[in-house]
Amino acid sequence: MIGGSMALDLKNRGFADRVIGVDHNINHTNIALLSKIVDEIDDLSSAVKRSDLIVIATPIDATKEILPKVLDQINGSIKVVTDVGSTKNGIGEVVKHHKNRKHYVASHPMAGTEFSGPLAAISRLFDYKNVIICDHEYSSEYALSLVKQMYETLHMKMIFMESEQHDVSAAYVSHMSHISSFVLSLAVLEKEQNNKNILNLASGGFASTVRLAKSSAEMWVPVFEQNADHVLEVMDTYIKKMQTFKDAIKTNDKEQLTELIQQANQIQKIL
Repeated sequence: MIGGSMALDLKNRGFADRVIGVDHNINHTNIALLSKIVDEIDDLSSAVKRSDLIVIATPIDATKEILPKVLDQINGSIKVVTDVGSTKNGIGEVVKHHKNRKHYVASHPMAGTEFSGPLAAISRLFDYKNVIICDHEYSSEYALSLVKQMYETLHMKMIFMESEQHDVSAAYVSHMSHISSFVLSLAVLEKEQNNKNILNLASGGFASTVRLAKSSAEMWVPVFEQNADHVLEVMDTYIKKMQTFKDAIKTNDKEQLTELIQQANQIQKIL
């Protein structure tokens, strides 16, 4: 979804002359061709040889495997490589001492939906969203300039962070949101077995809260694995806040409940 959406706008907006797609799933490659997301399909080695810019848009565990192979192949060239993974520290460690590290720019466009695959690719997905560029000091000026140009074409606002800082922040604002959605969905599905009226009462609020529960396990299991320390820290905080709410409801402490909700309302000032 991320790679396909990028391909659509980078081609339509004149940044890319030609887009070569690589995917191990033949259904995905056929859909990408038929949908004109890509101009052609090739294997990874050949596609890297023929490309100026390589965007790795895969689950994080696959990115850690693919990135070193791509960097091995671009020796002696001015090719640029970037990725779109939602954790950065683990990926960065894999290639930290690679001889071609300067060709790589670590990035995370903060945009997406709960859907995956080329059918989920949409134009203007990234417009006016943030993209995080991590550890830019390890990238060459040329590589950084090209990736910045790419994200400018996608109309994204660039923010620069260290990988560790990024992963902590992502755990709070992105990874925990998905866990909360997964857990609420599991709780409702379990209760629904005995109470068939629950989902009949579901409205827009419920749908928006569990929207992320439709996200792919292939995508999110590696995220939780790679960012486990920070995710667990956030979960501890979340559980403490949940317990505070539970205690206030249990003791019918209306004053504390009001205070908790009013404190939570302050998030609107940030958003």
